[in-house]
Amino acid sequence: MISGVKIKVCGMRDVKNIHEVAALHPDYMGYIFYEPSPRYVGSDFILPHDVDPSINRVGVFVNHSVSFIKEMGVKNQLQFAQLHGEESVDYCESLKGTGMRIIKVFHVSEEFDFNETKQFEKVADYFLFDTKGKHYGGNARAFDWNILQRYNQVKPFFLSGGIQSDHISLLKNLHSLNIHAIDINSGVENQPGIKNKHKIAEIINQLSI
Repeated sequence: MISGVKIKVCGMRDVKNIHEVAALHPDYMGYIFYEPSPRYVGSDFILPHDVDPSINRVGVFVNHSVSFIKEMGVKNQLQFAQLHGEESVDYCESLKGTGMRIIKVFHVSEEFDFNETKQFEKVADYFLFDTKGKHYGGNARAFDWNILQRYNQVKPFFLSGGIQSDHISLLKNLHSLNIHAIDINSGVENQPGIKNKHKIAEIINQLSI
């Protein structure tokens, strides 16, 4: 399998479920602050203080103001902002000035032009390639990973898009790509926002083989 690939579990919001998943020790956990999402954390959400601090905390945002992201970052001790909207390079530079690390998302289809990523290389810590669909995230579909061969591999990236345990064996075909982590969400859910810990554990076990 790919050496050192990390795992991110996104779309968390239920306190009990957060603790169940945290007990599996993923490298990242993501929390969606975009209100139209079925996995929206809610206006009163505060990330439990006793969640393992070694798990990177990622806030997911879509065209939010820098001030809002900063506020949520302080409130929930977020280390990363995952940007799913039409955020510009200047916007990313302003956000980076607050101390937040940045994961810039690109929605991939057969027609996607990877030259779009180049302008963000200096401001993003990572890229995330997700399936293009009617939602900003959580479309429950994988895209054709062969498309990633067109990417210049300069910036390490998260791979997202309906990933389930059945997909993990296919990662061996991506050994030449600069993949940092897989991002799992809709493919391991019992219902939107509630993850199946057994499905996640299966993926983690397969990655370790």
